[in-house]
Amino acid sequence: MPIRPLLTGLSTIPVLGLAPNDRVKSKSVMARLLGPMGVLLMACVLTACATRPAAPVAELAPSGKLRAAINFGNPILATKDAATGEPRGVSVDLARELGRRLGVPVELVTFPSAGKVVDAVTAAQVDIAFVAIDPVRGAGMIQTPPYVVIEGAYLVRSDSPIRSNAEVDRVGNRVVVGNGSAYDLFLTRELKAAKLVKAPTSPTVTDMFLAQKMEVAAGVKQQLQADAKRLPGLRLLDGRFMVIQQAMGLPKGRDAGGRYVTAFIEEMKSSGFVADALARHKVEGAAVAPAAQ
Repeated sequence: MPIRPLLTGLSTIPVLGLAPNDRVKSKSVMARLLGPMGVLLMACVLTACATRPAAPVAELAPSGKLRAAINFGNPILATKDAATGEPRGVSVDLARELGRRLGVPVELVTFPSAGKVVDAVTAAQVDIAFVAIDPVRGAGMIQTPPYVVIEGAYLVRSDSPIRSNAEVDRVGNRVVVGNGSAYDLFLTRELKAAKLVKAPTSPTVTDMFLAQKMEVAAGVKQQLQADAKRLPGLRLLDGRFMVIQQAMGLPKGRDAGGRYVTAFIEEMKSSGFVADALARHKVEGAAVAPAAQ
């Protein structure tokens, strides 16, 4: 609704204590009551209402609570609190903030891998999820623009003859990746000569790589860096083989919910919420995604 007509309407509201034949004077009285600051405040309120879409709670939380899928397979998104075992991380913070805005309780549904999260979203067993943007996944869910970008890297043994990312895709090389992860989907399309071997989850990639004497491990750069510190005789190849764009996902058919969450994600980036969450949880290897075009 245009601001000027609404303010004009407010200015003609009868002022208490005026007789009916004196109400024509109420316009000037209301103007004096509002004053310049009152008019400015009203304009700000109306602008905020116009730019933030109404929350489609029935679509986002049809059960009366917001069921949020949390993936422990990606430490950049979520981890278990060392003291309590409770989920913590940027995805947890975003889920709770969304629930607060919707005015509904949040149920954190945890999963060991991204593949299981995708299955849950596709089957509408959860209401929101935090997943990497990928055309295969996009066919089964609504995805927002990204909120963070993450690097994918390769890990090899210290004595490996492989010195660069370009040398990985060669005959005889076996590359271990988490089943159903964004890296799995990407490398399934991209690798032409090397063989892709799938570990049950992303956190088990390095252990499987070592146990079965594979040539390369692939995954989240931060996870592989931690593995290289935890286990002797390992090194990361320089650079990255891909950049993952992490977004929020919703079940298909919830279009109004998708529009609301898209606006929510853009606000969380521009307001500094995502950057603060990454810093608070001491996350390295990820950056806030740029604003959607």
